[in-house]
Amino acid sequence: MLPIKFDAIYQERVWGGRELESVYGRVLPSEGVPFGESWEISDRAEAQSVVSLGDFRGQTLNELWADEEIRSKVFGDGLVGERFPLLIKILDCREDLSVQVHPPVECAEELGGEPKTEMWYIAGADEGAKLYAGLKAGVTRESFEKSLTDGSVEDQIHAIEAVEGESIFIPSGRLHAIGGGYLIYEIQQNSDTTYRVFDWNRMGLDGVPRELHVEESMRCIDFSDTEPSMDETDGETIASCEYFKVEKRELHSGTEMGNLDEERFSIVTVVSGELSDDSGLAYMAGDFMILPRGASALRVRDETVILQTTIPV
Repeated sequence: MLPIKFDAIYQERVWGGRELESVYGRVLPSEGVPFGESWEISDRAEAQSVVSLGDFRGQTLNELWADEEIRSKVFGDGLVGERFPLLIKILDCREDLSVQVHPPVECAEELGGEPKTEMWYIAGADEGAKLYAGLKAGVTRESFEKSLTDGSVEDQIHAIEAVEGESIFIPSGRLHAIGGGYLIYEIQQNSDTTYRVFDWNRMGLDGVPRELHVEESMRCIDFSDTEPSMDETDGETIASCEYFKVEKRELHSGTEMGNLDEERFSIVTVVSGELSDDSGLAYMAGDFMILPRGASALRVRDETVILQTTIPV
């Protein structure tokens, strides 16, 4: 079987830009519109990835997942759930994202949301760009709550000058924001619940302030989560949790690569270099694909770096 690629789903965002066009040569849907997110692999009711070529062309990701025979053939046996469990994105962050939090499992249902744990891989970074993750040492619930009214939120949250090639795990409950100047590959649970606690006092694309969710955020923030650092690798593993495992692999020209487990699919993200399949199709930086169970090996055409994501079972 050949890799399965999907048409990207572009999302307008007030903090976005046009880097997907200039860096990856994408054709964006509208001129002059800031696109902050490209949903590369999505099984959301409101945003369905559609296969762009090959045997399954025109079918949605959910159609592949919901058909038991196709699910076994493409993804492997023993995988359960009504929807594909991950959501994969590129984020083009030209301005600061809101300060936000995703609900932990223990309070998501009560708040009417979905839990969301994610990881970020820094695909591009402007000099001096900052990520915000966790709280500064000594910050309390009371001091943070006060900062929401006196405008000193930035003094409460922990900033990191992350650079290209680094990554960080963002568990649900971790207060976070992405500063302007980053291109990020985001691998996350299939969830779209975000609670904004602070949005830098700016207007949305419609000219009015975006909705804040202060009460929900305060119930979700882990106030013991202080000053995390960018993640250290464990061999090739850069993120591992009950929802996903992500490995960063450096591949040499003239070799081949395939699934880490022949009986399971994986998601391959090309960071740099070039891969090609049996049909001769090339996959370059910024390409995302599902490598089906039992797929033929891909040829490495150049010194290549990939992320390879699997689902623990």
